[in-house]
Amino acid sequence: MSRILVVDDEFRIRQLIRKYAEFEGYTVEEAVDGMQAIEICRKEEFDLIIMDVMMPELDGFSACREIRKFRQTPIIMLSARGEEYDKIHGFELGSDDYVVKPFSPKELMMRVSAVIKRSNGSNQSDVKKDIFTYEGLSVDFSARIVTIDGSRIDMTPKEYELFFYMVKNKGLALTRERLISEVWGYDFFGDERTLDTHIKLLRKSLGEYSKCIVTLRGVGYRFETL
Repeated sequence: MSRILVVDDEFRIRQLIRKYAEFEGYTVEEAVDGMQAIEICRKEEFDLIIMDVMMPELDGFSACREIRKFRQTPIIMLSARGEEYDKIHGFELGSDDYVVKPFSPKELMMRVSAVIKRSNGSNQSDVKKDIFTYEGLSVDFSARIVTIDGSRIDMTPKEYELFFYMVKNKGLALTRERLISEVWGYDFFGDERTLDTHIKLLRKSLGEYSKCIVTLRGVGYRFETL
């Protein structure tokens, strides 16, 4: 049974998420702010954290940054702010998903299930041990390591998943729907900028090799070696 930590200063939000999560079979713990979330995470392990951004004492972004120092637990950020900057900031800190308030509890549970499923899958050694190289770019799929000219590139968990999937399907036109389905693992709801935001972050991480990610207008993206 998966354990979830719900972090939000609003009691009604915590109770709403708890109600739906427990109905889906999850065990739920609660924290009222970022400081308490960090303290709990130091003592206990969870399969997923649902973290509000705007909280007293310590905001969700800061709490995510601190938790990432000692835990790699998947994190879904909640926020009433849907600006691209906030989403990019959350993804850069290592969050796995970003949900804008007000949200559909059922959709949130689908995202929770998808993130936990992806996380459990990435912990299994079912990836073929091979290495892709192109000029100074090296991708070690089994070790989940990307290097450029011998220097390791730090990426968020979702960046790794997205990049590995694109590299493994090198030369193929990947529709937006296919990327969302394969990388996020749930049907896409509403905000199409989620994929674009991750592509933007991925290109930033790849530096000169960002040219390998080609935008196919009206379709999606393709990874190619020029």
